[in-house]
Amino acid sequence: MQLSSAHHDERLSAPRSWWGICALVGIACALTLFPLGALPPLLGLVAGSALSAMAVSSYGSARVRVVNGSLAAGDARIPVAALGEPEVLDAEEARAWRTHKADARAFMVMRGYVPTAVRVEVTDPADPTPYVYVSTREPLALAAAIRAAKGAAAGA
Repeated sequence: MQLSSAHHDERLSAPRSWWGICALVGIACALTLFPLGALPPLLGLVAGSALSAMAVSSYGSARVRVVNGSLAAGDARIPVAALGEPEVLDAEEARAWRTHKADARAFMVMRGYVPTAVRVEVTDPADPTPYVYVSTREPLALAAAIRAAKGAAAGA
C-alpha cells in the first residue's frame, strides 16, 4: 500500500485573548469568595482559572489534517475518494456558509475566530452528508492537499 505524500496539519487553536479571559474568570471567582476569608479566594482564583483554561484548551484543540488519503477534521476521518472538488471560502463566503447557506445535514468543523474555510462536497451516494465545512487559517494549502491526496488516490 502506497501512502499519499499529500499532507496538511493545522490546529485551530483559540486566540490569545481567550487566555486573558481565563485569568479574568479566575479573578471573578476569587472576588466572589473574598468575603469568606483568605484561603477561599485563592482557591477560587486557581480553580476558576484552571477550569476556564481547560475549556479553552479543549475547544482550541481541533485539528485539521490531510494525511494517508484522508481528511481528518475534528473527530471525523473522511477518505478523499468520497470528496468532490474543494472550494476555498474567503471570510465573507465562509460566514455565509456558516449562517444562511448552511445545511443542517452538513459536517462542520467551524471556529468563529477563524475567518476563512474550505467547503468540500461529499460525493459518496450512500452518505447523506451534502458537504464538509472546515474552518482553516490556510484554505489554499488545505485545498491543495485535498487535491493532491485525491490525485495520489486516483493514481494508486
